[in-house]
Amino acid sequence: MNITLPRDPILLASRLLLAMLLVFMGWGKLTGFSGTVTYMTTTGAPLPYLSAIIAILVELGLGTLLAFGALTSPLAIILALYTLVTAFIGHHYWTFSGMERYDMWVHFYKNMSISGGFLALAASGPGRFSIDALLDRTFSGPLRIKS
Repeated sequence: MNITLPRDPILLASRLLLAMLLVFMGWGKLTGFSGTVTYMTTTGAPLPYLSAIIAILVELGLGTLLAFGALTSPLAIILALYTLVTAFIGHHYWTFSGMERYDMWVHFYKNMSISGGFLALAASGPGRFSIDALLDRTFSGPLRIKS
């Protein structure tokens, strides 16, 4: 059985769904900045104030660029790495016990899975419905840097 999926609408949906998480979380961090700094402190993030600013810039800024399909492949790789790092900083389940351990375990592996989604998007490219495609009319796959 051969099934052909509509590549470009699925890549658009993938970008929007991945970006939605980042943008919503970044907006929450921005509008509750003092709480964000407190959270960064409790997780042991290095330089909590600076970590909060970096998280907001990455999540809101890069999340928005990803939604529009701008620099999709390189940003998806950066976001995969960012999501992996935040798993280790914010969801260190091995330091908890009981239900808290299970909750952190779920979030840790959720981050791992989201990173996989970013890597798949980096490999496949943004699709036709993107700024990347508008800037390169011959676009047919992942963003490539021309020499």
